[in-house]
Amino acid sequence: MVEAAPPDPALCDLAAALPARLRFGTSSWNYPGWAGIVWKRDYPDAALSRHGLAAYAQYPLFRTVGLDRSFYRPLSAAQFAAYAAQVPADFRFVVKAPNKVTDALLRDESGRGRQPNADFLAPGPAMRDFVEPALAGLREKLGALVFQISPLPPVWLGRMPELIARLHVMLSAISDLRAAAPDGVVAVEVRDPQWLMPAFTQALRDSGATYCMSLHAKMPRIAEQLPVLRALWPGPLVCRWNLNPLHGAFGYEKARRQYAPYDRLVDPDLETRAELARVIAGTVGAGRNAFVTLSNKSEGCAPLSVVELARAVHLRS
Repeated sequence: MVEAAPPDPALCDLAAALPARLRFGTSSWNYPGWAGIVWKRDYPDAALSRHGLAAYAQYPLFRTVGLDRSFYRPLSAAQFAAYAAQVPADFRFVVKAPNKVTDALLRDESGRGRQPNADFLAPGPAMRDFVEPALAGLREKLGALVFQISPLPPVWLGRMPELIARLHVMLSAISDLRAAAPDGVVAVEVRDPQWLMPAFTQALRDSGATYCMSLHAKMPRIAEQLPVLRALWPGPLVCRWNLNPLHGAFGYEKARRQYAPYDRLVDPDLETRAELARVIAGTVGAGRNAFVTLSNKSEGCAPLSVVELARAVHLRS
């Protein structure tokens, strides 16, 4: 059994003061370094991965979480349902689509793309291996289904109209989620700025999907991504704060080494925090949902980043 750390009364008060439509969380939860912050004591990674979600959901500021596991291998409806059973009724999940749908190239054992993927942005696999099991298992606890399209091979970047047309077909095949999941939304995250053109925005609008703002060094800063969200307004905010720009576009390993065991803020990114707080406050202030997840690689410790971001939003509320 994994026990939650005793709740901090100040964080409980902060959580109560935040807008009900705002849901903060982190990218996954199996980090032993959060002992004393989220966990009552130090637990092994394996124990947290298997049993930590219920304790995670007791942290005052956590009302969502990123299910990134589904990116590496499709999950069944039963697996999604098992996650849903561990969290409160008002908790919502942000779920990543399998890479078999969002990678242009099939990966080998080292994780490198080697040959074209016939299932890339294909409606059938997207529905069968992702949308249908996630909706059946999570039901009303589904928040956002995120199709994070991996960086494209350079030669493909000149084929954006064709790829956007393919994306449009896939998104149009996904029926409205709201009958089973009233807060459910389909979101598309990209890692190449070449996607950010009017045809991409139109494909999202036509299909009822939204844009997942990616705070990652591969993508422009918030101000340059906002035009897409403005063109889709009114709508929800889905944002994943993935990586501090200090580390560059390929800096995950550098950030991992520098920030582990993820128990303190190492590189506070005040600019991103302030800009994101402004976007969040504007979204929920207009009565729209916001799902915001943060990685340990954003500032060093995702739970502490959530605290600081929550305080920044509260000051604007």
